[in-house]
Amino acid sequence: MDGKRSGEGDQRVYAVGNIAECRKENGNTMLQIALDGEQAAGFITRKETVKIGLWLDDGRTISVMQRKKIYAFIRDFSVYTGYTPEESKEVLKYLYVERTGQPYFSLSDCSMDTARTFINVIIDVFLEHGIIVSDALYNRAEDMEYMLRSCLRYRKCSICGRDGEIHHWDAIGMGNDRRHYDDSDNRKICLCRKHHTIAHSYGRERFVQMYHVSGIYYDEDSKRVFINNQKEEESL
Repeated sequence: MDGKRSGEGDQRVYAVGNIAECRKENGNTMLQIALDGEQAAGFITRKETVKIGLWLDDGRTISVMQRKKIYAFIRDFSVYTGYTPEESKEVLKYLYVERTGQPYFSLSDCSMDTARTFINVIIDVFLEHGIIVSDALYNRAEDMEYMLRSCLRYRKCSICGRDGEIHHWDAIGMGNDRRHYDDSDNRKICLCRKHHTIAHSYGRERFVQMYHVSGIYYDEDSKRVFINNQKEEESL
């Protein structure tokens, strides 16, 4: 994929928030809603928006936060490829179908498991093609260990998604030859040069507080990362 900036931006804003008040009035449901951030306010003022759509999270289908993460990925994919957001969504969904063998789905009512696996697939696509996210990568992950393993597999930073190198979370120790040392029992994380330097400078405890990620056990000889396939779950 070649990165291109899209010309016309998406004419929709997806916002997440909380219902502050709900009441019935004259046969209608009246809501007072507090949306996160100020992006929605700017869009509403600029576009003079009066019509909105509303998803209510029932805890079984795709959650509000999952949908927010997916649409953030879609925006980044659109900027990188030059596709419209709608085209980007369809490309990513068909990559999900191709890579998992699962059926096509709708983001309006898919299960939480489907959304989680879709996010895993998107993370793999981004890391494989070097697509940089506009947010910290760990903020987009649903399955943190899966994201960390994928970053190790593709040698991409677990914080920013840029080219990375292996950082040994558990120190190898003085006197050991790194060229011949078996580090299979040492936890690892993939970090770019910048975040690798921060990890060494600040130490593990401070690094976890800053970025909410840590090293995992990872077999360097493993050449594949397996998606948590729904088909396999259903066969259990």
